[in-house]
Amino acid sequence: MTNWLQREELLIGYKNIEKLKNSKVIVFGLGGVGGYTAEALVRAGIGEISLVDNDTINETNINRQIFATTKTVNRLKVEAAKERLVEINPNLEVETYNLFFNKENSNSIDFSKYDYIVDAIDTVSSKIELIVCAKNSNTKIISSMGTGNKLNPLDFLVSDISKTSVCPLARVMRQELKKRNIEKLKVVYSKETPKKPFENLFNEQNKQIPSSISFVPPIAGLIMASEIVKDILEF
Repeated sequence: MTNWLQREELLIGYKNIEKLKNSKVIVFGLGGVGGYTAEALVRAGIGEISLVDNDTINETNINRQIFATTKTVNRLKVEAAKERLVEINPNLEVETYNLFFNKENSNSIDFSKYDYIVDAIDTVSSKIELIVCAKNSNTKIISSMGTGNKLNPLDFLVSDISKTSVCPLARVMRQELKKRNIEKLKVVYSKETPKKPFENLFNEQNKQIPSSISFVPPIAGLIMASEIVKDILEF
C-alpha cells in the first residue's frame, strides 16, 4: 500500500491510485480557483501536472489563493506553485508555462497529451480559445464560471453550460460558445446573485475589481478537482 496515499487507496483501490499516477492534467490559471484545483489534484495522486499563468503573486491574493503567502509575494505564480506541489509529492512531474494564454500562443501547447484540462482563467477570450483547443484535441475540459462578488459556497453546482443561470460570466460564455457551434461544456458555477461591492476599485485596464472572500473560490476549485478525478476513474 502506498504510504502517503494509503487513506485514498482504502477508498478507491490500488488500481485507481495507479491510474491517477499515470494521468496528466493541465491547469490554466493559478488564482483562487485554479490553485486549489491544482493542489487537490496533486494530493489525490495525479502524477503529472502542467501549470499555466503569467501573473505574479501580490498582497491582495493572500486572502483566497493557496500559493499566496507573505513569503511568496512578488514571485511568479507558476514558480511558487511548482515549489509547493513538489514538496507535497517529490515524484511529481511538473511543467510550467509563464504565459498569458491566448489565440496567438495556443499552438505552443500540445493539448492532445493531457487527460484533462482545467479552465480557471478570468479573461473571456482566453477561456473561449482554451475551450476551442480542447474540442479540437478531443481532450476533456472543465471550466470555472464567476466566483467573484459571491459569499455562499453552498450555491455552487456542476452543470452543462446550457443549463446555467444567474452567473453573468456563464451568460456571456453561452453566447460566445453558441457562435462557435460548441454546445457542451462541463462547468462549475454559482446560482448566487452577485453582490455589489462596497467600493468601486479598478485595475490598470480600468476594469472593476471583483470582491472575494477566503471560502468561495477555493470551493469551486475543489469541486473541479473532484469532477476531474471522478471522470478519470469513471466513477
